Amino acid sequence: MKKITIVLALIVASFTGYAQVQNYNLGDIVDDFTVTDIEGNEHNLYSITAQGKYVFLDFFFVDCVPCQTWQPTFSELHDKYGCNQGEVYCLSINRGFDTDEQVIAYEEMYGGPFNHAPAASGDGGSAAVDTNFGVSAYPTFCLINPNNEIINLDIWPLTGVETFEAAFPAGFEPEPASCSILNIGDQAQVFNFSVYPNPVSSNEMVSFKLSEPSEGTMKVYSISGQQLYARSFEGQVVQLEVKLSSGTYFVSIESELGTSNKSFIVK
Repeated sequence: MKKITIVLALIVASFTGYAQVQNYNLGDIVDDFTVTDIEGNEHNLYSITAQGKYVFLDFFFVDCVPCQTWQPTFSELHDKYGCNQGEVYCLSINRGFDTDEQVIAYEEMYGGPFNHAPAASGDGGSAAVDTNFGVSAYPTFCLINPNNEIINLDIWPLTGVETFEAAFPAGFEPEPASCSILNIGDQAQVFNFSVYPNPVSSNEMVSFKLSEPSEGTMKVYSISGQQLYARSFEGQVVQLEVKLSSGTYFVSIESELGTSNKSFIVK
């Protein structure tokens, strides 16, 4: 299932190639807006882009199952690139029917163990932004450049945080600056590793390949942050036979290279 689309009532949207932001075309300058997130902080688009930042918007509502599935991946993007302190800025915009209290509960349940991107509910003025963009399906992820031009109308389908990274325009290569390691322990040097296959089927083998041989510990967490599995390893490739139900999970690798984490999906 791709997304949940609103046409008088909620229906399930099929996979299509149509943009989910209806009121803008690629390259259009978007209107300025200000929203207040669930923690009481204001976010003004033009002030953010004036700092040279690329802005990812996540349009969602709390009962949207695909939104729930991919919320931790958006949190991972936000976390990986410095929690809005670097060149990437992530902001979740509610459809406008949900309150601060409902969005807080949603983030706690589905935001995953990374630091969550700021989220604005209907209480914080999100409905006007949703209407201005003409969002027709949820979740919709779009990207705005520092010139306030919308350069991606619908980042989809997702396979992981790498789908958001693939939306970076040519020449834009922000440095990861993770502001947490699964919200556990102290910060450490961040390194890269690959996950394959992703998604993976239950009872299959998933592999985590480091940039170079090392030794350390691999841990797997549920979407709520519960540790499900841990093992030590030595070498460049760490393998795990998947004995998990369908859903999104997180792997944290602590090694001589540093500490890093990624999400993977069990289908």
